[in-house]
Order: sequence, then structure tokens, then C-alpha cells
Amino acid sequence: MWNEFIKQFITLKGYENVVNGLWITVQIAVFGLLIGILIGTLIAVVRVMPKYKRLPRILDKICVCYIELFRGTPMVVQLLIGYWVLLPALGITVDSGVPVAIVVFGLNSGAYVSEIMRGGIQSVDPGQMEAGRALGLTYATTMLKIVVPQAIKNILPTLGNEFIVLIKETSIVSFIAVTDLYKSFKQLGDPTYDYTMPYLMLALTYLVMVLLISWGVRVLEAKMKKSER
Repeated sequence: MWNEFIKQFITLKGYENVVNGLWITVQIAVFGLLIGILIGTLIAVVRVMPKYKRLPRILDKICVCYIELFRGTPMVVQLLIGYWVLLPALGITVDSGVPVAIVVFGLNSGAYVSEIMRGGIQSVDPGQMEAGRALGLTYATTMLKIVVPQAIKNILPTLGNEFIVLIKETSIVSFIAVTDLYKSFKQLGDPTYDYTMPYLMLALTYLVMVLLISWGVRVLEAKMKKSER
């Protein structure tokens, strides 16, 4: 079992596929999170905006529908619909499913990050908004330059958890023929149909990645706390 794994991994250069799969997994998770943070921040700002006028109320309802849509359906279903239904319907052809996976992961993450960010914004002292407006700043400028940066500090651990979730969720991209970390390890066991060692090493790789992310978040938290002193 171990000897066969070594043969597939080193002798037959299976490690090249694993490295490529790892790179694809990281790309999807990182860019998906960045898109999610951008979308989530915009949605959160809209949702905490005063609803005195008609436009903010309409935008709020649209944002709620968006959140419920992406939180109410499994990501694998969203991925399959995006790749096998929407792209053909729009007449779009792609050479790789990676861009589709990044977009779907970003849209899905945006729904979750929006609620995380909304909670972070609401945790910031309301006096911060009042101080910014008193200095003559617009609502949007005060929100994006004063309130949101403080909110990000408050929700950093939760954003780290969201990144970890995205890393692990990338295992579903094999449904659209993307060779990610999971599929690259699976291919090591395909010649013999013995997946014991490939799957154990796959689990170990994910565990190491999660531990590194957790460590990185703790380092960032410590630096931010230190800068506040």
C-alpha cells in the first residue's frame, strides 16, 4: 500500500499533479474569499443604511433575496447550475472550470460574509459614525473609511473561519472537471483502486492548510491588538 503510493507519488511524478491541484485549490479559495468580502461589505453597508428613502428599502430587499438564495441552496448545486446550465444558456464557453468555481465561491461567500460584516459594523460604537458625520464626511465615506475598517478588526477570526470553509469546500469543484487537491490525490489511487494512502495524505494536507490559516489569523489578530495600544 505505502510502496504503491510512493511509486505513484514520486516515481511516476504524481506530486506534480498534487502541487498543481493544491495551487488551484488555493486560487479558488483566496479569490473566492476576496470576491465574497467585496460583495459582503457592499451588502452589509446597504443593510445597515437608514431606510428613510425608497431606494435603500428596495436595495435592502434585493440584498435579502440574494442572501437567502445563496444560503438556502448547497454550493455544489450552485456550481453545477453555473457551469452546466447558465454558461450554455448564455452561449459562453470556457477552457477551464476554475473561473466559474471562483465566481460561484465568491457569490456564495458574499452571502455569508455580508451577515458577518453586518454584525461587525453593528458592533462598532455608533459614536464613530456620528463623529465622522460631524467632521463633514458623507455617510458612505464615514462607513468605508472609519466604520468598516474597525468592523473588519472585530470579525477577523470569523473571516478566517470562512476562508477555512472555502478551502475545504473546494473539494466539490471536481464536479465540473477541475483537478483540485482532492481530485489530484484521487488520481494517485485510480490505477490500483486503493485509495487508503491517497485519502489519508489528502486529509493530512487539508489539516496542515487549516492549521497554517489559523496560525496566520492569530498573528494578524496579535498585530492589530498591538497597534491599538
